[in-house]
Amino acid sequence: MTTFVLAGGCFWCLDAVYQRTRGVTSVVSGYTGGSDPAPNYRAVCSGTTGHAEAVAVTFDPTVVPAEVILDMFFTTHDPTTLNRQGYDVGTQYRSAMFPLNAEQDAIFRASAGKFEEIYPDPLVTIYEAPADFFVAEGIHQDYYNRFPDEGYCQVIIDPKLAKARKYYATWLEEPAEPRS
Repeated sequence: MTTFVLAGGCFWCLDAVYQRTRGVTSVVSGYTGGSDPAPNYRAVCSGTTGHAEAVAVTFDPTVVPAEVILDMFFTTHDPTTLNRQGYDVGTQYRSAMFPLNAEQDAIFRASAGKFEEIYPDPLVTIYEAPADFFVAEGIHQDYYNRFPDEGYCQVIIDPKLAKARKYYATWLEEPAEPRS
């Protein structure tokens, strides 16, 4: 199993995509990259802790290649907007990758290089040193699957899932029940 820690705006969005990805065994929403030793949603949303909303996605690379996990990351969020994803604004919504070792760093940078050629604007995705990962409160885990009719889910997450289905249908399946 391999775990990638990725931040692409609100963690609910990446969670929804990866919950549907074959070979993914766990998706955990959390906070990383900041200085507060005990972050919580309210503090992180204030923008004062330095944390990013992120997911720790664990997958079986014999089922889904790392490249697909990273392609989904760069496709389902806008890596060209600094500290912003749509209406979500602040450093907690930054596009960031947290490589856990030198091999992941190389894979992350190669993936970003591929997408630098695709996006018309420069990528602002940053690579941050591995940091403590704090699991977000229970309400944030598997959010989309539990609250698909919420406005945020319909307006923000549904289009991201549609994009994932358009480009990665062969890698997706609807979860029978929550995985995390």
